[in-house]
Amino acid sequence: MSAVAAEAAALSALTGNSLGDTAPVRRQRVRVPMRLVSSPHYQDVALSVYVKVKALGLRPEGCQAKSSTIASYLGLSKASVERGLTLLSRPAPDGVIELTSERRTLPGGRGLSALRSVRTMTRTEAFVWVPVAAAEDLTPRQLRVYALIVFAQARGIALTEADLAVGLRHHSGQKAGQPISVTAASAVVDEVEAARWVTVQRRAGARGRHRYIAHDIAPEARPDGGSATVAGAAVTSGSQESVSSPVGEGSGSPVGEGSLANEDSPKTDSPDDARALVSPAVGEVPVVEGAEAVENPAAVTAREADGGLALRAGGNSQPSPSKPKTEKRSNRGGGSARSSYDGPQLAMSPQIYAVLEPVHVLLERVHNDFVVRQLAREVGRQLREGTDAERLHHRLTARFAKVMLSEIRDPGRWLLGVALPRWGCGYQDCESGVLWSTGKACEVCAEIVQDKAAARRRAQCIEQGLCPEHGTRPGPAGRCADCVLDDAVRNAAPVPAQGELEGPPRGSCGDCGARIVLIGRALEDGLCKLCREEAAVLGAAVVPAPPTASAVRETCSGRDGAMPCGRKPLPWRRVCGTHRVQELAGEVA
Repeated sequence: MSAVAAEAAALSALTGNSLGDTAPVRRQRVRVPMRLVSSPHYQDVALSVYVKVKALGLRPEGCQAKSSTIASYLGLSKASVERGLTLLSRPAPDGVIELTSERRTLPGGRGLSALRSVRTMTRTEAFVWVPVAAAEDLTPRQLRVYALIVFAQARGIALTEADLAVGLRHHSGQKAGQPISVTAASAVVDEVEAARWVTVQRRAGARGRHRYIAHDIAPEARPDGGSATVAGAAVTSGSQESVSSPVGEGSGSPVGEGSLANEDSPKTDSPDDARALVSPAVGEVPVVEGAEAVENPAAVTAREADGGLALRAGGNSQPSPSKPKTEKRSNRGGGSARSSYDGPQLAMSPQIYAVLEPVHVLLERVHNDFVVRQLAREVGRQLREGTDAERLHHRLTARFAKVMLSEIRDPGRWLLGVALPRWGCGYQDCESGVLWSTGKACEVCAEIVQDKAAARRRAQCIEQGLCPEHGTRPGPAGRCADCVLDDAVRNAAPVPAQGELEGPPRGSCGDCGARIVLIGRALEDGLCKLCREEAAVLGAAVVPAPPTASAVRETCSGRDGAMPCGRKPLPWRRVCGTHRVQELAGEVA
């Protein structure tokens, strides 16, 4: 017999019930990142919300519960749950986002609850196992103390109340961000011990320290069961939401952090759906059946009188209906629920009402004052930012004309999500690809459309095995002929540097200036063959008299501009080589 079965048999023997009449034990637990427990960035309520959302996300359909439903599971206010969701959805100082929410809207504008999921933990990340039932039975601050004790117990760390006080911080007031006092931490530990999730062996540890023993099973499932009490009050799983928020949990949520979802998955949130029999808190540890929870009969009677059981970990009960919309929660000071609001009704300015004139037929079908207020705020915001009333009027008219009235199932959500937002690029004057001031097509939007079309063509070519640039079939080397030609044009072959020719030295003819090889007689007279033969013919025809010493010219007879040439003349010539070339060029011309 396994240990669980033995424990269930012992419990059955104590209570006098057979195994067939017992209820499943709440043993589900989830793995929580230790950074969520130890980081001062996250408030206490974020830990409770994380545990419940992760447990709900392990169901096949994921976490589809809205914030009010999660609040009913945890026994918190809706504003507290929304604050925890906001903290988990925003980047922490280290850039990590623990929770992501996916908004879902049907084509007709009818909204569904958000699909929430937590990030995947890394293998080297520190974590702590937290039972889902503990998140339901304990307050957020008590749950944080419990998680710190569980982590220290797993690591073999001897805790003191001063260590626990460092892990708990003030979240509001002048001491926001500072650790709480040791006295306050001791009071929280006493509350967790009274809830029977922790056993404190006082002065039983090393050097007279207290020894803390954390339990991973719900108190009512242990053989010494009974209804757990917290600060003298019986802890029950009441189905109604608490009238006032717990101490330190606040009541109103900041503007803009609420949810616009009006419809939720019937399997998760509808109290009238008889098919919702799956536990919303299925953790990594499977449900163990065979042990019956021992509860205080007075607490059971009180819960039945409240109208049913709230959906708890491992239970099959349905969530009870929420409080009527006419009831209002009291302020922080506590008090009973007061009557519905009887002040002046919601009013809309004439300017905003005139802008919404094309969709008055839809505005009349919006019966939610919150959505109407959001519509008025959105129109007012766009008017304040410089959008013309005529432009908004034209936008609503054009978009309402493109849909059938029967297709709009949720008018408020369609107006907020489809009709009012501006479509276009980052240029403020752009209105769905057309400049409002000039009526011309927006060049930025045209480029965006072209880029998207080119990206689609590239994806199609890649899918068909063609070249993504030219759409042709690639060759054996994996590239098409056009790509090879483009590369050849872009990367032309470099021109080799002209090197010196090998062989004998070369020079210029002294008569005509032609390039000659300086070998043989060219080394003596510096003439090419033609000039040498011409000189020989002229020398044979006219034998000049031997020049006298006075007639020998030592300089060229030519002139460089206005100055006489000072170069040495060629043999048997009156001019130098440069002027001889000029004479030959003149004769040819």
